[in-house]
Amino acid sequence: MRAFTFERAESPQQAAQAMASHKNAKFIAGGTNLLDLMKLEIETPAHLIDVNGLKLDAIAPTDEGGLRVGALVRNSDLAADAGVRKDYPLLTRALVAGASGQLRNKATTAGNLLQRTRCPYFYDTNQACNKREPGSGCAALKGVSRQLAIIGGSEACIATHPSDMAVAMRALDATVETIDAAGKTRRIAIADFHRLPGRTPHIETALMPGELITAVTLPRPVGGKQVYHKARDRASYAFALVSAAAILQPDGSGRVALGGVAPRPWRVEAAEAELPNGAKAVTEKLLAGASPTDQNAFKIALAERTLAGILSQARA
Repeated sequence: MRAFTFERAESPQQAAQAMASHKNAKFIAGGTNLLDLMKLEIETPAHLIDVNGLKLDAIAPTDEGGLRVGALVRNSDLAADAGVRKDYPLLTRALVAGASGQLRNKATTAGNLLQRTRCPYFYDTNQACNKREPGSGCAALKGVSRQLAIIGGSEACIATHPSDMAVAMRALDATVETIDAAGKTRRIAIADFHRLPGRTPHIETALMPGELITAVTLPRPVGGKQVYHKARDRASYAFALVSAAAILQPDGSGRVALGGVAPRPWRVEAAEAELPNGAKAVTEKLLAGASPTDQNAFKIALAERTLAGILSQARA
């Protein structure tokens, strides 16, 4: 790990100001992803800004009937919250599927949204990776791609986003709240938060330089039966080959989102109109335009079966 300087921020705006005043700085909270990347010298920040003391760790109701989740709420606390378990069970299920108990006790809401891909070529500094080193190429395109994206990728990157929580947030239509160095606040729909790679896979979110996430807001509960399932190579502590989130209403309408198939949580609202016609019809529209490799083409059938399973579970 390379040497770095360190400071503790005293307010959200001051944290953003510190980021703006230091070249190559990073915010740090739980550190469950960043510290690993620093040890591997994939991330080499010259300055760390500790945001743990900013009192952004509360879960509170909103005037609109939803919940405002502070950026520093730990994953374990969010999953166990009585209001979340009652009104947003999809989120609890996704969080519990996401990691080990030890990691959930440290990982934060904002950090979970911002975690970086687990693509093996991103983690191997001897391999070309446009996400790690823009313009160097993408070794995954002709490499081992079994776990990588089948839709939403580009000629520059086929990495997937690893978060389970983000898939649930996408199905629930969450909103990300931020603040910048000037004190200006912003609200970003979760649908617009994670970017597709295009030609700039190193730009992963809609955040501006130095912008700090302060909260994630959940809208008024939508009710219905809410189910999350994660298909993976082993029973625990593994990232999704395919994960599926479903919210099914009594009239047959609902919402679906997939993880493990794209560079961001994957939801196509137009596909949800096919829910009365079954998982195959939904999957065909949800993954229309998919361009899998020979090694990960199985994900299309796996997505259909996973979705069929959770829809059956929700209907039961």
